[in-house]
Amino acid sequence: MFSNQVVVTGIGLVSALGGLKPSWQRLLAGESSIKRHQPFPDLPSRPLALINQTSTSSLEELIELAVAEALQDAALEMPLPDCGVVIGSSRGCQASWEQLAREMRGDRGMGGWGDGEMGRWGDGRQGREGRQGRQGRQGGDKGDIDTHLFPIPNSQFPIPNSQTTNLEHWLELLPHQAAITTARQVGTFGPVLAPMAACATGIWSIAQGFELIQTGCCQRVIAGAVEAPVTPLTIAGFDKMGVLATTGAYPFARYREGLVLGEGAAVLILESADLALSREVPIYGQLLGFGLTSDAAHATSPSRDRQSAIAAVKQCLERSHITPAAIDYIHAHGTGTQLNDQNEAELIEKLFPQGVPISSTKGATGHTLGTSGALGAVFCLMALKHQLLPPCVGLQESDFDLDLVLTPRQCEVQQVLNFSFGFGGQNAVMALGRFFT
Repeated sequence: MFSNQVVVTGIGLVSALGGLKPSWQRLLAGESSIKRHQPFPDLPSRPLALINQTSTSSLEELIELAVAEALQDAALEMPLPDCGVVIGSSRGCQASWEQLAREMRGDRGMGGWGDGEMGRWGDGRQGREGRQGRQGRQGGDKGDIDTHLFPIPNSQFPIPNSQTTNLEHWLELLPHQAAITTARQVGTFGPVLAPMAACATGIWSIAQGFELIQTGCCQRVIAGAVEAPVTPLTIAGFDKMGVLATTGAYPFARYREGLVLGEGAAVLILESADLALSREVPIYGQLLGFGLTSDAAHATSPSRDRQSAIAAVKQCLERSHITPAAIDYIHAHGTGTQLNDQNEAELIEKLFPQGVPISSTKGATGHTLGTSGALGAVFCLMALKHQLLPPCVGLQESDFDLDLVLTPRQCEVQQVLNFSFGFGGQNAVMALGRFFT
Protein backbone atom coordinates (compact mmCIF):
# COMPACT_ATOMS: atom_id res chain seq x y z
CA MET A 1 0.00 0.00 0.00
CA PHE A 2 2.75 2.43 0.97
CA SER A 3 5.32 1.06 -1.47
CA ASN A 4 8.79 1.15 0.10
CA GLN A 5 8.30 3.91 2.65
CA VAL A 6 10.37 3.52 5.82
CA VAL A 7 9.08 4.87 9.12
CA VAL A 8 10.37 5.17 12.69
CA THR A 9 8.30 3.48 15.39
CA GLY A 10 10.71 3.52 18.31
CA ILE A 11 13.56 5.62 19.70
CA GLY A 12 16.19 4.72 22.25
CA LEU A 13 18.56 7.37 23.55
CA VAL A 14 21.25 7.43 26.20
CA SER A 15 23.05 10.76 26.49
CA ALA A 16 24.66 12.81 29.21
CA LEU A 17 21.28 14.59 29.40
CA GLY A 18 19.50 11.31 30.21
CA GLY A 19 17.13 9.04 28.30
CA LEU A 20 14.85 10.14 25.46
CA LYS A 21 12.30 12.18 27.41
CA PRO A 22 14.68 13.86 29.88
CA SER A 23 17.15 14.60 27.08
CA TRP A 24 14.46 16.33 25.04
CA GLN A 25 13.07 18.23 28.04
CA ARG A 26 16.49 19.39 29.24
CA LEU A 27 17.48 20.37 25.70
CA LEU A 28 14.37 22.53 25.36
CA ALA A 29 15.17 24.06 28.75
CA GLY A 30 18.56 25.11 27.41
CA GLU A 31 20.47 22.90 29.84
CA SER A 32 23.93 21.57 29.11
CA SER A 33 25.28 18.26 30.40
CA ILE A 34 28.86 19.47 29.99
CA LYS A 35 30.88 19.68 33.18
CA ARG A 36 34.53 19.73 34.05
CA HIS A 37 35.93 16.25 34.76
CA GLN A 38 39.30 14.62 35.28
CA PRO A 39 38.69 10.92 34.56
CA PHE A 40 42.40 10.22 34.14
CA PRO A 41 44.79 11.51 36.83
CA ASP A 42 47.69 11.78 34.38
CA LEU A 43 45.73 14.20 32.18
CA PRO A 44 44.37 17.63 33.14
CA SER A 45 40.66 18.15 33.72
CA ARG A 46 38.52 18.98 30.69
CA PRO A 47 34.91 19.88 29.97
CA LEU A 48 33.22 16.59 29.09
CA ALA A 49 29.68 15.26 28.69
CA LEU A 50 29.77 12.08 30.78
CA ILE A 51 26.73 9.92 31.47
CA ASN A 52 28.11 8.67 34.77
CA GLN A 53 29.58 11.59 36.67
CA THR A 54 32.15 9.41 38.47
CA SER A 55 33.50 7.19 35.68
CA THR A 56 33.52 6.63 31.94
CA SER A 57 30.86 4.40 30.38
CA SER A 58 30.92 0.96 28.79
CA LEU A 59 30.15 0.74 25.07
CA GLU A 60 28.08 -2.41 25.52
CA GLU A 61 26.10 -1.05 28.44
CA LEU A 62 25.21 2.09 26.48
CA ILE A 63 23.98 0.24 23.41
CA GLU A 64 22.01 -2.30 25.46
CA LEU A 65 20.22 0.49 27.32
CA ALA A 66 19.40 2.37 24.12
CA VAL A 67 18.13 -0.74 22.34
CA ALA A 68 15.97 -1.71 25.33
CA GLU A 69 14.37 1.75 25.39
CA ALA A 70 13.76 1.69 21.63
CA LEU A 71 12.11 -1.74 21.76
CA GLN A 72 9.84 -0.68 24.60
CA ASP A 73 8.98 2.54 22.78
CA ALA A 74 8.05 0.55 19.65
CA ALA A 75 5.98 -1.97 21.65
CA LEU A 76 8.19 -4.86 20.53
CA GLU A 77 9.08 -7.99 22.45
CA MET A 78 12.12 -10.20 21.98
CA PRO A 79 13.19 -12.33 20.28
CA LEU A 80 13.11 -10.66 16.87
CA PRO A 81 14.63 -13.37 14.63
CA ASP A 82 14.14 -11.57 11.30
CA CYS A 83 15.21 -8.09 12.41
CA GLY A 84 18.17 -6.42 10.73
CA VAL A 85 20.80 -4.69 12.85
CA VAL A 86 22.96 -1.74 11.80
CA ILE A 87 24.88 -0.31 14.74
CA GLY A 88 27.99 1.76 14.08
CA SER A 89 30.74 3.26 16.20
CA SER A 90 33.76 5.31 15.18
CA ARG A 91 35.80 4.41 18.27
CA GLY A 92 34.37 1.00 19.11
CA CYS A 93 36.19 -0.67 22.01
CA GLN A 94 39.17 1.68 21.87
CA ALA A 95 39.09 2.16 25.63
CA SER A 96 39.69 -1.55 26.18
CA TRP A 97 42.47 -1.69 23.60
CA GLU A 98 44.22 1.19 25.33
CA GLN A 99 43.92 -0.52 28.69
CA LEU A 100 45.20 -3.81 27.25
CA ALA A 101 48.23 -2.03 25.82
CA ARG A 102 49.00 -0.53 29.21
CA GLU A 103 48.61 -3.87 30.96
CA MET A 104 50.94 -5.50 28.46
CA ARG A 105 53.53 -2.90 29.43
CA GLY A 106 52.81 -3.47 33.08
CA ASP A 107 51.52 0.11 33.35
CA ARG A 108 48.33 0.59 35.35
CA GLY A 109 49.01 4.20 36.17
CA MET A 110 46.18 5.69 34.11
CA GLY A 111 43.31 5.51 36.57
CA GLY A 112 39.72 6.65 36.39
CA TRP A 113 38.23 3.81 34.36
CA GLY A 114 35.77 2.92 37.11
CA ASP A 115 33.08 0.43 36.17
CA GLY A 116 33.04 1.33 32.50
CA GLU A 117 34.68 -0.36 29.53
CA MET A 118 37.74 -1.31 31.58
CA GLY A 119 35.77 -3.36 34.07
CA ARG A 120 35.58 -6.14 31.49
CA TRP A 121 39.20 -7.22 31.90
CA GLY A 122 39.37 -8.17 35.56
CA ASP A 123 40.61 -11.73 36.10
CA GLY A 124 39.74 -13.09 32.68
CA ARG A 125 36.30 -14.41 33.65
CA GLN A 126 34.12 -11.31 33.62
CA GLY A 127 33.61 -11.16 29.85
CA ARG A 128 31.67 -14.44 29.68
CA GLU A 129 30.30 -15.03 33.15
CA GLY A 130 29.36 -11.38 33.63
CA ARG A 131 27.06 -11.65 30.64
CA GLN A 132 25.35 -14.81 31.88
CA GLY A 133 26.86 -17.05 29.23
CA ARG A 134 25.02 -15.45 26.31
CA GLN A 135 27.57 -16.62 23.78
CA GLY A 136 27.91 -20.29 24.71
CA ARG A 137 30.51 -22.24 22.79
CA GLN A 138 32.00 -21.04 19.55
CA GLY A 139 31.77 -23.40 16.59
CA GLY A 140 34.45 -23.69 13.91
CA ASP A 141 35.76 -25.88 11.09
CA LYS A 142 37.88 -27.88 13.54
CA GLY A 143 35.21 -28.43 16.15
CA ASP A 144 33.88 -26.46 19.07
CA ILE A 145 36.27 -24.14 20.89
CA ASP A 146 35.45 -22.83 24.32
CA THR A 147 37.06 -19.40 24.08
CA HIS A 148 36.96 -18.99 27.86
CA LEU A 149 39.29 -21.98 28.28
CA PHE A 150 41.30 -21.58 25.09
CA PRO A 151 44.29 -19.28 25.70
CA ILE A 152 46.90 -18.01 23.29
CA PRO A 153 50.16 -19.55 24.55
CA ASN A 154 53.44 -17.69 24.28
CA SER A 155 51.73 -14.43 23.37
CA GLN A 156 54.11 -11.89 21.85
CA PHE A 157 52.78 -9.34 24.33
CA PRO A 158 51.79 -11.31 27.44
CA ILE A 159 50.08 -9.54 30.29
CA PRO A 160 52.57 -9.19 33.16
CA ASN A 161 52.57 -12.12 35.59
CA SER A 162 50.67 -14.24 33.07
CA GLN A 163 51.87 -16.74 30.48
CA THR A 164 48.79 -16.45 28.30
CA THR A 165 46.37 -13.94 26.85
CA ASN A 166 42.69 -14.91 26.91
CA LEU A 167 41.34 -15.35 23.39
CA GLU A 168 37.85 -14.22 24.34
CA HIS A 169 39.02 -10.75 25.31
CA TRP A 170 40.31 -9.60 21.97
CA LEU A 171 37.57 -11.40 20.05
CA GLU A 172 35.08 -9.25 21.93
CA LEU A 173 36.90 -6.01 21.17
CA LEU A 174 36.57 -6.04 17.39
CA PRO A 175 34.97 -3.02 15.66
CA HIS A 176 31.62 -4.79 15.17
CA GLN A 177 31.13 -5.49 18.88
CA ALA A 178 28.24 -3.06 19.40
CA ALA A 179 26.33 -4.54 16.45
CA ILE A 180 26.98 -8.09 17.64
CA THR A 181 25.88 -7.15 21.16
CA THR A 182 22.59 -5.83 19.74
CA ALA A 183 22.06 -8.94 17.61
CA ARG A 184 22.48 -11.15 20.68
CA GLN A 185 20.24 -8.89 22.74
CA VAL A 186 17.29 -9.16 20.33
CA GLY A 187 17.95 -12.72 19.16
CA THR A 188 18.12 -12.00 15.44
CA PHE A 189 19.36 -14.17 12.60
CA GLY A 190 19.07 -11.33 10.10
CA PRO A 191 21.83 -9.17 8.59
CA VAL A 192 24.13 -7.48 11.10
CA LEU A 193 26.18 -4.50 9.89
CA ALA A 194 28.67 -2.26 11.68
CA PRO A 195 29.44 0.95 9.74
CA MET A 196 32.39 3.13 10.68
CA ALA A 197 32.76 6.59 9.09
CA ALA A 198 34.06 8.96 11.75
CA CYS A 199 31.40 11.50 12.75
CA ALA A 200 29.21 10.44 9.81
CA THR A 201 28.77 6.94 11.26
CA GLY A 202 25.33 7.53 12.78
CA ILE A 203 23.68 8.79 9.59
CA TRP A 204 25.41 6.11 7.54
CA SER A 205 24.05 3.43 9.89
CA ILE A 206 20.49 4.70 9.60
CA ALA A 207 20.90 5.01 5.82
CA GLN A 208 21.97 1.38 5.58
CA GLY A 209 18.98 0.32 7.66
CA PHE A 210 16.79 2.39 5.34
CA GLU A 211 18.22 0.53 2.32
CA LEU A 212 17.76 -2.90 3.90
CA ILE A 213 14.04 -2.20 4.14
CA GLN A 214 13.68 -0.46 0.79
CA THR A 215 15.35 -3.35 -1.03
CA GLY A 216 13.10 -5.90 0.68
CA CYS A 217 15.90 -7.55 2.64
CA CYS A 218 14.19 -6.75 5.96
CA GLN A 219 10.86 -5.43 7.17
CA ARG A 220 12.35 -4.14 10.40
CA VAL A 221 15.83 -2.84 11.29
CA ILE A 222 17.41 -1.57 14.50
CA ALA A 223 19.73 1.21 13.36
CA GLY A 224 21.91 3.74 15.13
CA ALA A 225 25.27 4.27 16.75
CA VAL A 226 27.07 4.22 20.07
CA GLU A 227 30.18 5.92 21.37
CA ALA A 228 32.18 5.75 24.60
CA PRO A 229 35.03 7.94 23.33
CA VAL A 230 36.48 9.40 26.51
CA THR A 231 39.87 7.69 26.62
CA PRO A 232 43.40 9.00 27.24
CA LEU A 233 44.41 8.55 23.59
CA THR A 234 41.31 10.28 22.23
CA ILE A 235 41.72 13.23 24.59
CA ALA A 236 45.45 13.49 23.88
CA GLY A 237 44.91 13.23 20.13
CA PHE A 238 42.25 15.93 19.94
CA ASP A 239 44.29 18.08 22.31
CA LYS A 240 47.31 17.76 20.02
CA MET A 241 45.12 18.95 17.14
CA GLY A 242 44.10 21.98 19.19
CA VAL A 243 40.36 21.41 18.78
CA LEU A 244 39.28 20.78 22.39
CA ALA A 245 37.29 23.48 24.18
CA THR A 246 38.47 24.84 27.51
CA THR A 247 35.14 25.84 29.10
CA GLY A 248 32.29 24.40 27.01
CA ALA A 249 30.80 23.78 23.56
CA TYR A 250 29.35 26.81 21.75
CA PRO A 251 28.46 25.86 18.15
CA PHE A 252 28.32 28.79 15.71
CA ALA A 253 29.21 31.27 18.46
CA ARG A 254 31.57 34.14 17.75
CA TYR A 255 33.85 33.05 20.58
CA ARG A 256 33.54 29.28 20.08
CA GLU A 257 36.45 27.36 21.55
CA GLY A 258 36.30 23.88 20.06
CA LEU A 259 34.56 20.58 20.65
CA VAL A 260 33.68 18.81 23.89
CA LEU A 261 33.73 15.00 23.91
CA GLY A 262 30.50 13.31 24.95
CA GLU A 263 29.24 9.78 25.49
CA GLY A 264 26.03 8.41 24.07
CA ALA A 265 23.96 5.91 22.11
CA ALA A 266 21.02 6.58 19.82
CA VAL A 267 18.91 3.87 18.19
CA LEU A 268 15.88 3.93 15.88
CA ILE A 269 13.41 1.14 15.17
CA LEU A 270 12.89 1.33 11.41
CA GLU A 271 9.98 -0.50 9.84
CA SER A 272 8.27 -0.67 6.50
CA ALA A 273 5.22 1.56 6.60
CA ASP A 274 2.96 -1.41 5.91
CA LEU A 275 4.35 -3.36 8.86
CA ALA A 276 4.07 -0.39 11.22
CA LEU A 277 0.49 0.31 10.18
CA SER A 278 -0.47 -3.34 10.57
CA ARG A 279 0.80 -3.18 14.16
CA GLU A 280 -1.18 0.03 14.79
CA VAL A 281 1.69 1.69 16.64
CA PRO A 282 2.51 5.41 16.77
CA ILE A 283 4.90 6.65 14.08
CA TYR A 284 7.42 9.42 14.74
CA GLY A 285 8.09 10.16 11.09
CA GLN A 286 9.62 8.72 7.97
CA LEU A 287 13.04 8.62 6.35
CA LEU A 288 12.93 10.39 3.00
CA GLY A 289 16.45 9.97 1.65
CA PHE A 290 20.14 10.48 2.24
CA GLY A 291 23.37 11.64 0.62
CA LEU A 292 26.85 10.25 1.28
CA THR A 293 30.07 11.62 -0.24
CA SER A 294 33.74 12.03 0.64
CA ASP A 295 36.24 14.85 0.15
CA ALA A 296 39.25 12.54 -0.36
CA ALA A 297 41.41 15.54 0.48
CA HIS A 298 42.71 15.72 4.05
CA ALA A 299 42.82 13.56 7.17
CA THR A 300 41.05 16.10 9.37
CA SER A 301 40.23 19.38 7.62
CA PRO A 302 37.14 19.71 5.41
CA SER A 303 37.66 20.60 1.77
CA ARG A 304 37.59 24.37 1.41
CA ASP A 305 35.66 24.26 -1.87
CA ARG A 306 32.90 22.26 -0.11
CA GLN A 307 32.00 20.56 -3.40
CA SER A 308 31.66 17.08 -1.92
CA ALA A 309 29.61 18.32 1.03
CA ILE A 310 27.37 20.26 -1.36
CA ALA A 311 26.99 17.10 -3.44
CA ALA A 312 25.85 15.16 -0.35
CA VAL A 313 23.11 17.71 0.33
CA LYS A 314 21.99 17.73 -3.30
CA GLN A 315 21.97 13.92 -3.46
CA CYS A 316 19.81 13.79 -0.37
CA LEU A 317 17.33 16.34 -1.69
CA GLU A 318 17.08 14.64 -5.09
CA ARG A 319 16.57 11.18 -3.61
CA SER A 320 13.97 12.60 -1.24
CA HIS A 321 12.17 14.42 -4.09
CA ILE A 322 12.20 17.73 -2.22
CA THR A 323 13.64 21.18 -2.88
CA PRO A 324 15.74 23.39 -0.58
CA ALA A 325 12.72 25.67 -0.14
CA ALA A 326 10.73 22.76 1.34
CA ILE A 327 13.12 22.28 4.27
CA ASP A 328 11.72 23.59 7.56
CA TYR A 329 14.73 22.92 9.80
CA ILE A 330 18.36 21.79 9.67
CA HIS A 331 20.00 19.96 12.53
CA ALA A 332 23.56 21.09 11.86
CA HIS A 333 26.73 19.18 12.65
CA GLY A 334 27.98 22.27 14.52
CA THR A 335 30.99 20.96 16.43
CA GLY A 336 32.01 24.32 17.89
CA THR A 337 35.41 24.42 16.18
CA GLN A 338 36.43 27.51 14.25
CA LEU A 339 36.99 25.87 10.86
CA ASN A 340 34.17 23.33 10.78
CA ASP A 341 31.46 25.75 11.90
CA GLN A 342 32.59 28.33 9.37
CA ASN A 343 32.65 25.75 6.59
CA GLU A 344 29.19 24.45 7.46
CA ALA A 345 27.72 27.94 7.81
CA GLU A 346 29.00 28.95 4.37
CA LEU A 347 27.59 25.75 2.87
CA ILE A 348 24.15 26.45 4.34
CA GLU A 349 24.22 30.08 3.21
CA LYS A 350 25.03 28.94 -0.33
CA LEU A 351 22.43 26.17 -0.63
CA PHE A 352 19.62 27.78 1.38
CA PRO A 353 19.76 31.50 0.52
CA GLN A 354 16.10 31.86 1.48
CA GLY A 355 17.02 31.09 5.08
CA VAL A 356 16.06 28.10 7.20
CA PRO A 357 16.01 27.59 11.00
CA ILE A 358 19.20 25.89 12.21
CA SER A 359 20.53 24.55 15.47
CA SER A 360 23.26 22.27 16.72
CA THR A 361 22.59 20.38 19.95
CA LYS A 362 26.23 19.66 20.82
CA GLY A 363 26.26 22.53 23.28
CA ALA A 364 23.95 20.36 25.39
CA THR A 365 25.16 16.82 24.68
CA GLY A 366 28.80 17.30 23.76
CA HIS A 367 30.22 15.81 20.57
CA THR A 368 29.43 12.10 20.63
CA LEU A 369 31.53 11.54 17.48
CA GLY A 370 30.07 8.56 15.57
CA THR A 371 26.81 8.76 17.51
CA SER A 372 26.24 12.44 16.74
CA GLY A 373 24.35 11.87 13.48
CA ALA A 374 22.05 9.29 15.08
CA LEU A 375 21.48 11.61 18.01
CA GLY A 376 20.68 14.38 15.53
CA ALA A 377 18.15 12.12 13.83
CA VAL A 378 16.46 11.57 17.20
CA PHE A 379 16.13 15.30 17.81
CA CYS A 380 14.83 15.80 14.26
CA LEU A 381 12.13 13.20 14.88
CA MET A 382 11.20 14.82 18.18
CA ALA A 383 10.95 18.17 16.38
CA LEU A 384 8.60 16.58 13.83
CA LYS A 385 6.51 14.96 16.54
CA HIS A 386 6.15 18.05 18.73
CA GLN A 387 6.34 20.69 15.96
CA LEU A 388 9.02 22.35 18.05
CA LEU A 389 12.60 23.24 17.12
CA PRO A 390 15.36 22.64 19.70
CA PRO A 391 17.72 25.51 20.55
CA CYS A 392 21.43 25.97 19.96
CA VAL A 393 22.39 25.68 23.64
CA GLY A 394 25.17 28.02 24.74
CA LEU A 395 24.91 30.36 21.77
CA GLN A 396 24.68 34.05 22.62
CA GLU A 397 26.37 35.87 19.77
CA SER A 398 27.22 34.67 16.26
CA ASP A 399 29.12 36.01 13.27
CA PHE A 400 27.10 34.01 10.76
CA ASP A 401 24.11 35.22 8.76
CA LEU A 402 22.00 32.23 9.73
CA ASP A 403 18.58 31.77 11.30
CA LEU A 404 19.99 30.16 14.44
CA VAL A 405 17.37 28.89 16.90
CA LEU A 406 18.23 30.47 20.26
CA THR A 407 15.17 29.33 22.20
CA PRO A 408 12.63 26.55 21.49
CA ARG A 409 10.59 27.63 18.48
CA GLN A 410 7.04 26.42 17.85
CA CYS A 411 6.37 26.25 14.12
CA GLU A 412 5.13 24.00 11.35
CA VAL A 413 7.73 21.31 10.72
CA GLN A 414 7.13 18.97 7.79
CA GLN A 415 10.57 18.11 6.38
CA VAL A 416 13.99 18.44 7.98
CA LEU A 417 17.65 17.75 7.23
CA ASN A 418 20.27 16.22 9.50
CA PHE A 419 23.96 16.97 8.78
CA SER A 420 27.15 15.12 9.76
CA PHE A 421 30.63 15.94 8.48
CA GLY A 422 33.39 13.65 9.72
CA PHE A 423 37.16 13.46 9.65
CA GLY A 424 38.58 12.23 6.39
CA GLY A 425 35.94 14.19 4.50
CA GLN A 426 33.00 11.93 5.35
CA ASN A 427 29.86 13.88 4.41
CA ALA A 428 26.44 12.52 5.40
CA VAL A 429 23.03 14.17 5.06
CA MET A 430 19.62 12.67 5.80
CA ALA A 431 16.10 13.97 5.17
CA LEU A 432 13.24 13.08 7.51
CA GLY A 433 9.60 14.06 7.34
CA ARG A 434 6.17 13.65 8.86
CA PHE A 435 4.24 10.54 7.88
CA PHE A 436 0.62 10.74 6.77
CA THR A 437 -1.65 7.79 6.06
